[in-house]
Amino acid sequence: MTKPSADTPQPPATPAPAGPIEPVSFAEALRFWLKLGFISFGGPAGQIALMHAELVERRRWISEKRFLHALNFCMLLPGPEAQQLATYIGWLMHRTKGGIVAGALFVLPSLFILVALSWVYLRFGNVPVVAGIFYGIKPAVTALVVHAAHRIGTRALKNGWMWGIAAAAFVAIFAFDTPFPAIVLGAGLIGYFGARWHPEVFAIGGGHGSASKSYGPALIDDDTPPPPHARFSRSHLAKVLGVGLGLWLLAMGVLIALQGLHGTLTQMGWFFTKAALLTFGGAYAVLPYVYQGAVEQYQWLSGVQMIDGLALGETTPGPLIMVVAFVGFVGGWLKQVIGPDALFLSGALAASVVTFFTFLPSFIFILAGGPAIEATHGKLGFTAPLSAVTAAVVGVILNLALFFAYHVLWPKGFGGHFDIVSAVIAVAAGVALFRFKVGVMPLLGLCGAAGLAITLLVPGLR
Repeated sequence: MTKPSADTPQPPATPAPAGPIEPVSFAEALRFWLKLGFISFGGPAGQIALMHAELVERRRWISEKRFLHALNFCMLLPGPEAQQLATYIGWLMHRTKGGIVAGALFVLPSLFILVALSWVYLRFGNVPVVAGIFYGIKPAVTALVVHAAHRIGTRALKNGWMWGIAAAAFVAIFAFDTPFPAIVLGAGLIGYFGARWHPEVFAIGGGHGSASKSYGPALIDDDTPPPPHARFSRSHLAKVLGVGLGLWLLAMGVLIALQGLHGTLTQMGWFFTKAALLTFGGAYAVLPYVYQGAVEQYQWLSGVQMIDGLALGETTPGPLIMVVAFVGFVGGWLKQVIGPDALFLSGALAASVVTFFTFLPSFIFILAGGPAIEATHGKLGFTAPLSAVTAAVVGVILNLALFFAYHVLWPKGFGGHFDIVSAVIAVAAGVALFRFKVGVMPLLGLCGAAGLAITLLVPGLR
């Protein structure tokens, strides 16, 4: 959760003009969502920070409070919160079509890129050049996660209570391996009951001084009433749920008709539907479940291939959970789902099936639940638990940073050697991010080039 440059938009160097914002056309929004899909590197934290910099600070399409309110809701849902946040804002601005376009364009570039990279991976194997690039990129990803925790933390940890919640969440997940849903529930309860005694502490941005930083009037401002399509109605809720369930049944019915109940594509559709409903806390919360099912139960790919797929997912735009597209591609290729003479098509079809079943629930959650959430913005009884959840997420992200650092700096475990070269790359990447505000794409390019150069000069290092 948590994780920008000329390529990845940065907060403006000077404050944006404070004048009114003109209405945004659907075509203009579509161009932005398409661009976002190709530059959304850095995992959920970087993607959220990127959307905040672009939509709140620079373009002022949505205010800080409304952005955080939507983000808190998305963090409570299973599924990729950054993609859901894009869907939510797109829906709020341009109705259902806006939400579908924003959410789909957040995913599709990543799907196309991963299909291409998966083909290269299976066709050409472990090419030393690729391995060298990954050697330099992995420490950079570690620095990106730390930077992401800092960016989210500076907005969420406004007082001692929020710092305490973040620290407790970190201890819970790091020391006691507490499931993320339990952390969310605990933080929400703290926010709900704590707001009864100290309501100012749990207001969004509450704690010291002003409620939140202002970037000038926004198109969807703090007090802008929800548009007509964002007002709750039972008929709308029933319609969205009916259409969503109908699409799932139709897709599953087609797979069963073509391959039967035990066909590879059918099994993928069912398995990744379950995975989509378990992805509380982002991709890393569900990866052990995906590993167990895809590697051990169904044997769609090997453990080594799963790890390589995760590396590809870390270095491509889009949600990190898009690693499931790699799993689908490799599984479809190896299982030859449409025949031995069509391996690429087998892989591409399986990757598409997996992506559809993984992300369909996310669209349903946002389009069905959005109106109810819009009715609650500004109401402390609802926002206080969500503010506490955001604070807890900072602790979870810090744990993720340590997870990365461990695997990058001690590639063979604590019993093995400490990778001093990776440590130097990680520190340099951190300095580039924090001190010089280098963007994600230039950073990954520089670190990848450094890793390649080092492994070519010292072949036995990696």
